[in-house]
Amino acid sequence: MTSLLMLIAQATTQSDEGAAPPGDSFMRFMLPMLLALGVFYIFMFRGQRKDKRRHADMLTNLKRNDRVQTIGGVLGTVVEARDNEVILKVDESSNVKMRFNRSAIKEVLNIGE
Repeated sequence: MTSLLMLIAQATTQSDEGAAPPGDSFMRFMLPMLLALGVFYIFMFRGQRKDKRRHADMLTNLKRNDRVQTIGGVLGTVVEARDNEVILKVDESSNVKMRFNRSAIKEVLNIGE
């Protein structure tokens, strides 16, 4: 009986020494996954923040005679830039002016002349 208990004790100590603890295998799997998700998040959202910042800077630097395009595709020249709105001259021959919200400006085509 004692020899049987000794064999069981040896078998359990050998198998426990060779096996990894349960938390170790979980971390070996999750650590690379978390690292990959972190890198993906940085590359995905960093570009969006950079574009937003560039667009906000462009909107704050709007000035008279800038040629712009709105998000609706209207092309015009800035006549006046107020706090929250921009007045664009869209037709030279008939002197048509339109008022737009500043955030409706998509891009500046050429900066001042």
